[in-house]
Amino acid sequence: MSIKVENVSKLYGEQLALNGISFEVNKGEILGFLGPNGAGKSTLMKIITSFIGADKGSVFVCEQKVEQDNIELRKKIGYLPEHNPLYDEMFIKEYLTFIADIYGCSKNRVHEVIELTGLTAENHKKISQLSKGYRQRVGLAAALIHEPEVLILDEPTTGLDPNQMVEIRNLIRESGKDKTVMLSTHIMQEVEKMCDRVIIINKGEIVANELLSNLKKKKVDLESYFQKLTNLK
Repeated sequence: MSIKVENVSKLYGEQLALNGISFEVNKGEILGFLGPNGAGKSTLMKIITSFIGADKGSVFVCEQKVEQDNIELRKKIGYLPEHNPLYDEMFIKEYLTFIADIYGCSKNRVHEVIELTGLTAENHKKISQLSKGYRQRVGLAAALIHEPEVLILDEPTTGLDPNQMVEIRNLIRESGKDKTVMLSTHIMQEVEKMCDRVIIINKGEIVANELLSNLKKKKVDLESYFQKLTNLK
């Protein structure tokens, strides 16, 4: 298993953000991780990427136990957080070269990810001059640059127009052929087009873990299914 989450709980003060979450994700699988705002999605993604620690339970990535600030493990993970942190004063190529140097990647890899993420036409601009959609592309390029085994993408299509969504969707699908991809989004159509499986959480607990193919066979509408499971009082 590329990702294994075992009975993970997380408290913020008295608020229980995650309550005994357990699941596994296989290599080559694209998992859609869904839930309403405040359900605990971003918290779990931060735990998986070792940015914060769990209060209870364990997480394994590529069979290695995740611990907070685990630098070696982060080399195996590409992470696009919900609030995409970028250096606005840098040019695109300058920023990606900076990220590549951190990981010890070649200059050729910088050119590859610029082309891969459709940034070539904007390459002469500073990040501060980019639209929200192109800023997302820069963040995705940074997540992909070191060719990680696992991709964790928190709202990767935020701010993209319909054409850009198709391009990024295809890129994520292509990446998922030889990586493990876990992504969160509120756009159900994107989940249906990109993902192999969906996990829905509500109030810090898993309420569904289903293959998309099974839901389609049952003629289950994902949006209605999501609303039914997350509107529980």
